[in-house]
Amino acid sequence: MKIICQKEDLQRGVSIVSKAVPTKTTMPILECILIDAQDGTIHMTANDMELGIETVVTGMVEMPGKIALEAKVFSEIVRRLPDNEVSIETDESGTTTIVCEKAKFAIPGRAGDDFAYLPQVERTKSISLSQFTLKEIVRQTIFSISDNENNKMMSGELMEIDNDTLKLVSLDGHRISIRKVHLKESYEPIKVVIPGKTLSDVSKILSGDNDSQVSLFFTENHVIFEFDETTVVSRLIEGEYFRINQMLNSDYETKIIINKKEFLNCIDRATLLVKESDKKPLILTVTDSNMAVKLHSALGSLNEDIFVEKTGKDIKIGFNPKFLTDALRVIDEETVTLYMVNPKAPCFIRDEEESYIYLILPVNFTEE
Repeated sequence: MKIICQKEDLQRGVSIVSKAVPTKTTMPILECILIDAQDGTIHMTANDMELGIETVVTGMVEMPGKIALEAKVFSEIVRRLPDNEVSIETDESGTTTIVCEKAKFAIPGRAGDDFAYLPQVERTKSISLSQFTLKEIVRQTIFSISDNENNKMMSGELMEIDNDTLKLVSLDGHRISIRKVHLKESYEPIKVVIPGKTLSDVSKILSGDNDSQVSLFFTENHVIFEFDETTVVSRLIEGEYFRINQMLNSDYETKIIINKKEFLNCIDRATLLVKESDKKPLILTVTDSNMAVKLHSALGSLNEDIFVEKTGKDIKIGFNPKFLTDALRVIDEETVTLYMVNPKAPCFIRDEEESYIYLILPVNFTEE
């Protein structure tokens, strides 16, 4: 095999597929990136058996063939090459020579035929949306998934399609994030749980261009993302997702409208006094047109007043400041509306159309 391509194109391809290289595996071949040059096209593939990514790399095929190269070494070599034309050539023993300007590497490769290609999945149900939209709704929900491997369902996100509405849901036991968007077409109902890692990796690769589309194909066990000459195949999480509709309540005793930036800046100042290991609550006391924000820790205390528009009862309630910050940061509006019932019940941050809903459980606190 011999291929020639620009370092920039090579590095882009390596960066895309590297997301599917496992950190730990008992199969050394999976620690490799496959370069497959056939019919004038260069494909790169990585596959950890849960997530597989294949992309097309711009370049010339001087001699067809395929080779699997150890991903860590190969990606580090490519990253450090000069910004110029790169030649990659393999001999019969698998030794691969990488040449760029005066730099010449020779590294061992493995037989490409031993590599686990992406599974051939029948493409039945599918939807299409802009790369910008998918990237945004993942960004606006991904922070609420759980990293607890014992609860697989919480490590994924529910994707639900009903007619022309797509809903993405994540939760970790302390909060729920929901985003709804309208699609350009209507589709059959689809309900799947996609691993959070898959959505996170896909959103990092997406260009985020509003004019570029991404197509999603669904089967019983897999989801496929196709965009920009890249294909991502991921296993779905099996089982039934949590019944979140039972947790969503439109009743409230207190409603406040607040300037988002002002609130975020206030929380930011308060968390200067919180060490990472410390779990100090942010205490909000809402009266007529004022919300008193208070945080007390071993490092000191903060007291600050913020103007709010209040409807309903006064309330005193405590929150993990990180949970408030995570939700507020991904909302694009200038003002946000919080709905509360009592100091023990969940607080909702949502807009009138319910295109976004963030449910946050309050925390207990004692008066200092």
